[in-house]
Order: sequence, then structure tokens, then C-alpha cells
Amino acid sequence: MQVSEPAPPGKQARRPSPFLLVLLGIVGVGALMYAMWPAASPKGAPSNQPREQRKAAAQGTKGTGDLSVRLDELKQPPPAPTSETPRNPFRFYVKPPPPPPPRPAPPPPLNPGDQGYVAPPPPPPPPIPPIPLKFMGTLEQGNKKVAIFSDGRGLPQYASEGQLVLGQYRVVKIQVESVVMEYADGRGRQTIPMRGQ
Repeated sequence: MQVSEPAPPGKQARRPSPFLLVLLGIVGVGALMYAMWPAASPKGAPSNQPREQRKAAAQGTKGTGDLSVRLDELKQPPPAPTSETPRNPFRFYVKPPPPPPPRPAPPPPLNPGDQGYVAPPPPPPPPIPPIPLKFMGTLEQGNKKVAIFSDGRGLPQYASEGQLVLGQYRVVKIQVESVVMEYADGRGRQTIPMRGQ
């Protein structure tokens, strides 16, 4: 590695002038643009045509080609198709529309005397209302379990399996954390969970 010696105190290193640097930069950019600039194509033949077409176009302008139109060659029949169904590459296949949906059956006559009258089905029975008791817990009387109920209005009610509560609800089964009850006539069986002590 060489180390340049400092200039003697009386002489200073000369720097190129800024004007000369700018001029050299402009010349360099111009030379680069000239080297990258596309070559001009000849007039009359666009540069996007293949060489054969450009040659034919150049020969046609010189007058060496035959410019007569042969209409009899256009009247020749087309070649026979190779398959049974002709192919047309310029036509797209259009799928036929689906068949229309079947029409709904006409409604039955509304008057009971008309032929084909169908009576409407009876309305469903109203839902059975829930049993409005709260199961508070159980207690043991000997070997018998007794459930404790509250209707929210008065004193608690006590009943064992098979007995009626308030004369309307029968206790079917007493379980650990719930009780199974139904109405006195046997409908509307429900499981009531324990809700407090």
C-alpha cells in the first residue's frame, strides 16, 4: 500500500473545476442514451411484423408482386369435415336453459260441498302450561322421602311419591336434585329442578 506524500507547503493539489465535471456528466449520459436508444425501423413496415411480412411488403412496394385478384379461387367448396359434427372455433357452446319447474298442484276447493274437498286438519291442542311450583328440597320421614314445594304465596307444601300437591299436581318420582311431576289427570309430565333450601 502506497501512501501519498503531502504536498510541499508552497504547492497545493489542483482540483478539477466544477464546470468540467458537469460537462463530462452530460456527455456520459448522452452517450449512454444513444447506446440504449432503439434503432429506427424503416418507414412503411411496422416493427411488430415478422420478417417475412416485412420482406413481402417491401417487395410489393417495388412492383415485383402480382396484384391481380383471383375470384374463381374464392368460389371453391370448403374441404369436407373429418368428423360427423362440424367444429367452429369461433362459436362458443351455450348450455341450454334448464327445464321450468313443475307447476304446483291447484289448491283444493274451499267449500265442503264441492268435489275433492279436503277438510283442514284440526288445530293442535294448546300447550300444557308449566307446573308453577318450586322444588325446595327433600326430607326423610322414616324410610320415606318427602319433597318440599313452594308456590310463592303461602306455606310450604309437603308430598311424597304418588301424592297430590294443592290438589292439582301429582308427585311421580323424587330424585336427588329434581322431582318429576304431572297434572292430576296424568298429562304434562315435567322435571322440576331444585331451586333452593
